[in-house]
Amino acid sequence: MRVLTVFYMNKKVVLRVFGGLGNQLFCYAAARRLSIVNNAELLIDSSSGFKYDSLYKRSYQLENFNILSNKAGKRYRFEPFSKIRRYILRRFNLLFSFSNRSFIQQESIGFDERLLSVKFNGVMYIEGYWQSEGYFKDIEEIIRKDLNITPPLDRANQKLKRHIDKVQSVALHVRYFDDPTAKDSFNNASIDYYARAIKMMDDLHPNSHYFIFSDNPKQALNVIPLSRDRVTCISHNTGDVNAYADLWLMSSCKHFITANSTFSWWGAWLSANSEKCIITPNIAYKKGVSAWGFDGLIPDDWIKI
Repeated sequence: MRVLTVFYMNKKVVLRVFGGLGNQLFCYAAARRLSIVNNAELLIDSSSGFKYDSLYKRSYQLENFNILSNKAGKRYRFEPFSKIRRYILRRFNLLFSFSNRSFIQQESIGFDERLLSVKFNGVMYIEGYWQSEGYFKDIEEIIRKDLNITPPLDRANQKLKRHIDKVQSVALHVRYFDDPTAKDSFNNASIDYYARAIKMMDDLHPNSHYFIFSDNPKQALNVIPLSRDRVTCISHNTGDVNAYADLWLMSSCKHFITANSTFSWWGAWLSANSEKCIITPNIAYKKGVSAWGFDGLIPDDWIKI
């Protein structure tokens, strides 16, 4: 991340980033828009949101994008005793109306248009995933420029990029939130969904070649109803540190079959193909590890099946 030095009228938006890469991008995009419309400096707290993540062990992953914002120092991370100080500030701000708060925390998973009208002086703290393009649609060109991915330069990824560019490429994402062999699995997009999506994509774009992205590539290959000559499985970019490389390859594809995942949401959204076809699961989960289909998440021009 390059250092950006700009002089503002002492107005700052302090963004606390957390979650996986897809959610981090949503966090950033909403806060970036809030800073622009208020002519405020955006500071990114890139550490406190991961300090207590013992379950997923996520890490800050926005270093490989064209993001110019400065990092938040200790003062704006509420150090020391950041956990209790942040809790007190959150609770105190609930005494005020949404538009009069200095600490805004997302209250519900669906699109909250109140954020678009927030005006402030001084310092504004913002927390939440804010999973809707509605939070930044009016500055889309700026977000696309900010989220331009620095290409990985290794031979394997560059070779795959050339392959993607030459064919009718479809990025197909299979995300396993639950054990795929478990009988009570309900967070994963169904095998039936992928079968129907592939049939639709083949009808719309014959002779497509499918690039499979998954956190369990072997299992994904077993459930995708395609001959092996029509599939390339991307499995070499392992770990959070290389997630940006998969996102770069995914967003380079011409068309998309997403999982119920913010990672493939962004892979599809970041694509520069003006004629892209995006198929996404028509399911609605509002709680749990795979919340999906809630108000504002799916853009109007995506195909839900």
